[in-house]
Amino acid sequence: QVQLVESGGGLAQPGGSLGLSCAASGSISSIVIMRWYRQAPGKQRELVATIDSSGSGSTSYADSVKGRFIISRDNAKNMVSMQMNSLKPEDTAVYYCHAVDWDGRFALPYWGQGTQVTVSS
Repeated sequence: QVQLVESGGGLAQPGGSLGLSCAASGSISSIVIMRWYRQAPGKQRELVATIDSSGSGSTSYADSVKGRFIISRDNAKNMVSMQMNSLKPEDTAVYYCHAVDWDGRFALPYWGQGTQVTVSS
């Protein structure tokens, strides 16, 4: 089992910035992908950002956050972070860390418990 623990988040004003971090621990084989999702009240969970943790470090973003959010990784610490800039009220949501651990046979998905981000004046 892999445990994901998120930190960061909180309250920010529109136009402000916040940072999120997620640390993986436990019986890790090889975390190959890490992602951030978010879920706003009454809405479906959506993918926000993805980073390849197995090699290239390539990233991708939802159109709604492109140019404002930056996902990064620290493979040595099995951590992923996301810097959120130019925050908008519509960024308000619970943010979830997601990781895929490859054990040589299966790609196993894991979720963090979520951390609240509120953007309001």
